[in-house]
Amino acid sequence: MACNCSNLISGGILKSCDFNSGGVEKIYIADFCKVSGYTETNSEITAIVAGADFYEFQFNRNTSSYSENTVINLEAGSTYYEQTITLVLNRRDKTKAEAIKELTAGQKQLFVIVKDSNGLYWALGKDSGGYVTEITGGSGVAKGDANGYNIIFTAEEADNAPEVDSTIIAALLA
Repeated sequence: MACNCSNLISGGILKSCDFNSGGVEKIYIADFCKVSGYTETNSEITAIVAGADFYEFQFNRNTSSYSENTVINLEAGSTYYEQTITLVLNRRDKTKAEAIKELTAGQKQLFVIVKDSNGLYWALGKDSGGYVTEITGGSGVAKGDANGYNIIFTAEEADNAPEVDSTIIAALLA
């Protein structure tokens, strides 16, 4: 039996007793082409060199999400990480419509930072950029239905999303 011994397991994972909460609290987006570099050590980004600002896209609590799936094709020998963000913006209006046009113009590459409900920040599309891949929404039917936009961002990366040091976030924001 052949074995690839160049990437050996070096440790396990201990059970955490930390508080754990699902959901997303904040989403920050920048033009990928304006991020000229970052410093990453041990799956954590400690610096981002940005020629443009990251902008916060605000949303109602318990509406938006982030997921990451590892896609492995044993036959092809390929592995990548599919990162997906669902951003739900309530109430359709012209200001949101214009911001969405900017996000999608020319199938724009984006660099996205997500703050989860545990207070941790994650970088999506850090090497290949993320894209808006779907926008749905509308008026709903009943008075209690959602009226707004659902924006799906997708990135395909060689590595899983690294954590972003929380102390660098403030300096990145517009």
